Amino acid sequence: MLSQKTRYTIRAFQHLADHYGKGQLQLAEIAAAQNIPPKFLTVILSEMGREGLVISQRGRDGGYQLALSPVDISYGDLVRLTRGSIALVPCASRNAHERCKNCLPESECRLRSLMLRVRDDTAAILDGINLADPIAIEPLFADAAE
Repeated sequence: MLSQKTRYTIRAFQHLADHYGKGQLQLAEIAAAQNIPPKFLTVILSEMGREGLVISQRGRDGGYQLALSPVDISYGDLVRLTRGSIALVPCASRNAHERCKNCLPESECRLRSLMLRVRDDTAAILDGINLADPIAIEPLFADAAE
């Protein structure tokens, strides 16, 4: 499951990408458009600024914009920066590997082997899609049944 922080980050970055090259966006406008609490968004954009993905400008005419082209920011980047890993279990993480508590030895654990495959496939998908790629809105499940 993606954390709320990761979901807010992705939505904020999608909004910034939609307005790329059109100047600074006010925090209040991003927060309102994406239904993100402004204080939480401030923290997110500050962290992403330290990572070099967002530029901020203070003042009345200030705001936020992407520091890189949307084509240069993948969804995998955003998930890793906010979540730390794409892996669903700690023993399958490349960058934050930990042995799972109360588990079999890793060399005997089929769940770990499965989660390594899931991690690799998920990473390939998320790293292969960037903020410039169009993402269609899927119909709701109730609509799909009709």
